[in-house]
Amino acid sequence: MTARPAKEAPPRPARRTPPVSRVSGPGGPLGLYTRLKRAWDRPLTAYYLVLGGSLLITVLGLVMVYSASEIKALQSGLAPTYFFRKQLLAAVLGGGLMVLATKLPIRAHRALAYPLLAGSVFLMCLVQVPGIGVAVNGNQNWISLGGPFQLQPSEFGKLALVLWGADLLARKQERRLLTQWKHLLVPLIPAAFLLLGLIMLGGDMGTAIILTAILFGLLWLAGAPTRLFVGVLAAAGAIGALLIKTSANRMSRLACIGATDPGPGDQCWQAVHGIYALASGGFFGSGLGASMEKWGELPEPHTDFIFAITGEELGLAGTLSVLALFAALGYAGIRVAGRTEDPFVRYAAGGVTTWITAQAVVNIGAVLGLLPIAGVPLPLFSYGGSALLPTMFAVGLLIAFARDEPAARAALAMRQPVFARMPAGVRRKTMRRRVKKRPSGER
Repeated sequence: MTARPAKEAPPRPARRTPPVSRVSGPGGPLGLYTRLKRAWDRPLTAYYLVLGGSLLITVLGLVMVYSASEIKALQSGLAPTYFFRKQLLAAVLGGGLMVLATKLPIRAHRALAYPLLAGSVFLMCLVQVPGIGVAVNGNQNWISLGGPFQLQPSEFGKLALVLWGADLLARKQERRLLTQWKHLLVPLIPAAFLLLGLIMLGGDMGTAIILTAILFGLLWLAGAPTRLFVGVLAAAGAIGALLIKTSANRMSRLACIGATDPGPGDQCWQAVHGIYALASGGFFGSGLGASMEKWGELPEPHTDFIFAITGEELGLAGTLSVLALFAALGYAGIRVAGRTEDPFVRYAAGGVTTWITAQAVVNIGAVLGLLPIAGVPLPLFSYGGSALLPTMFAVGLLIAFARDEPAARAALAMRQPVFARMPAGVRRKTMRRRVKKRPSGER
């Protein structure tokens, strides 16, 4: 009897793998968006944005200061690198201040607020003393330090208002006093008005606008009601309109918004030639150093209107790059202020972000002909050591705050070497054999 052969099992059908979508796959737009969103939400994103963005703006600003100021220096009988060397020195000193700001603990920043405010008020009073204060372009807001060096105390007043206002509001929030109007407004509003009055004595309305923006930013972060903003804004608008109406210079600047012709007496010469510089740059510019407007046509090419020279030499690509860097810096500052639990950090980070963003908007808006020429420099970019030093210290504050977030601290600790993360006194294990030490003389 023969055994029947076993039946072979039918072959299983091959498992079909679903096709990878070109849209949602790793290489598709949705996959790319997911990876970018995951990278954007990392704990160290704000830290790298502040550090990288500020350094790139400063380095590009040094390049453009050299390019925009070379002809100005030669026309003044100076060396072509005169303004660049001064700006480079200020950048080095500012870098030291930025590093110092990142190393100081928060309590040291809070302790620094009151001396800085008192020193700024004292120096702004000295500006009005004959023989000490110096007038530049009609505004007496400078102190001569001897030789070619001058100091503008109002720039340090911005930093003082940020630190002092943040410390004041943080202490009142800890005591739950910010729900009362008198504690919300006093003494913050009187101190800000004192700084504004000293600045306006010198005729510098542009700096007064930035200081007002910082004040509004602090009040907004403190949770001031909307009706308070409407009232304060109406009062500030009325005072500003009165100051503009009583000054022929400010009225002429207001009349140059959107101007395409220099007008009678060439009162809009600077605004119009700023537009000419931007228009002649095209998409990629005429080349670094090849600007024509800096040959005496555009006043202040290395300070207030350096953005116009950037557009002429680097084109639309260069100006959009500068705008993107400022947008990244502003986003990082808002992110730091929104994610912290420390009230002082929130107010200080918000104040610094308001300061840099508002000043950049006022400067670039004036160059584009959308706002009146306020005479404020482009932060970290324009020529001016008095503006660069406190701004770099303020950026150091943002770096320190971004690095001090709990998630950022944990991420930075994980990136340290293993031995560096081990606490002191812990014995490090190695694969080496322990060899007994031989006594002296043994062979």
